[in-house]
Amino acid sequence: MPESDDQTALAYLIAIEKDKWTNKIYLKDNYYFEGYWLDIEKTFNNISKSYNELEREVKGLRRRHAEKVSETYGTMREGYLNNIGQWRRPFITHFTGCQPCNGHHNPNYAAEDCWNGMERALNFADNQVLRKYGFVHNNLMDKAVSPIPYDYPNV
Repeated sequence: MPESDDQTALAYLIAIEKDKWTNKIYLKDNYYFEGYWLDIEKTFNNISKSYNELEREVKGLRRRHAEKVSETYGTMREGYLNNIGQWRRPFITHFTGCQPCNGHHNPNYAAEDCWNGMERALNFADNQVLRKYGFVHNNLMDKAVSPIPYDYPNV
């Protein structure tokens, strides 16, 4: 089937081989694991703003740290993120319908919107890593990075 994807394959396996797979599946519903790019892309600025506000309040969360100790900081941050709603950072952004490789994008939106959305999503994700090292993309539509003050965002 030309329209099949990884999710379709998993749904097929679960439907056909219920006994084999259903006891191995855990559905997590309290985390914004993934979403459709048109819904997520417009929330990046608000999500960043919310994380900055949290880090202004909790000094330990804004400390720069090496990747080796990131898990400790992630665990510490998690305690502050419980029950905070839809502004959590998305883990996966689906660009369904954009079809950048073959150019046959969904006619409901312009190809330029897809490209701009992808650039914003990639730079948003980039910021999650770069920030630990003291850099960010100030503008998600710009590949340039800028240094941030040590105690950012509390400056």
